[in-house]
Amino acid sequence: MQGSLRFLFIGDSITDAGRADDQEGIGFGYVRNIRNHLILTYPEANIEVVNKGVSGNKITELEERWKEDVLAYKPDYLSISIGVNDVWRQLDSPHKEQVTPERFRSIYMDLLQQVQSETGAKILLMEPTILQEDTQSEGNQKLKDYVKIVQELSAQYDAILVPTHEAFMKFLSVNKRIALTTDGVHMNSVGDMLMAHTWVQAFLTREGWQHV
Repeated sequence: MQGSLRFLFIGDSITDAGRADDQEGIGFGYVRNIRNHLILTYPEANIEVVNKGVSGNKITELEERWKEDVLAYKPDYLSISIGVNDVWRQLDSPHKEQVTPERFRSIYMDLLQQVQSETGAKILLMEPTILQEDTQSEGNQKLKDYVKIVQELSAQYDAILVPTHEAFMKFLSVNKRIALTTDGVHMNSVGDMLMAHTWVQAFLTREGWQHV
């Protein structure tokens, strides 16, 4: 934790979380929770958090802005959360060209290779979360292939896997009383905290940062 550390988060609206309306540009979701945890737990560290979430993004939109929004920043840590819209569009816009699991994997691999060759950033891959708070929903069934791809890529590229889908499935399997989202996709404060908690646990387990 010597010197300054730049954490860059990229993804869709779940990552975005209203960052355009936030004076700090961090948004009001899980990214802010992670930032707050890190700066309070490690006050001696010079931690910078950059949020590059964009509402509606699929992996294809990340590809289009990868050079400008990721590579140019040369982050020390890069956290990627993508996949929900790649499946959601199959449900609400089935007539449009879709991002198949095969295409999802191919693009994701190319993006990760660029990061490794051009920045040397340590990578965290977050599993796509959920599509409806029903473990058996059509969206969650379709999401399984994309979750598996993220898991496989984390091993292939020696990235830190953040098991957010697993965490949400476990919670939903035992608790039907408390909602995690506002609409089945976008997080409420509890869902954001669950994402942040899962991220922090995965990060600290792998990196071994000690409390001051």
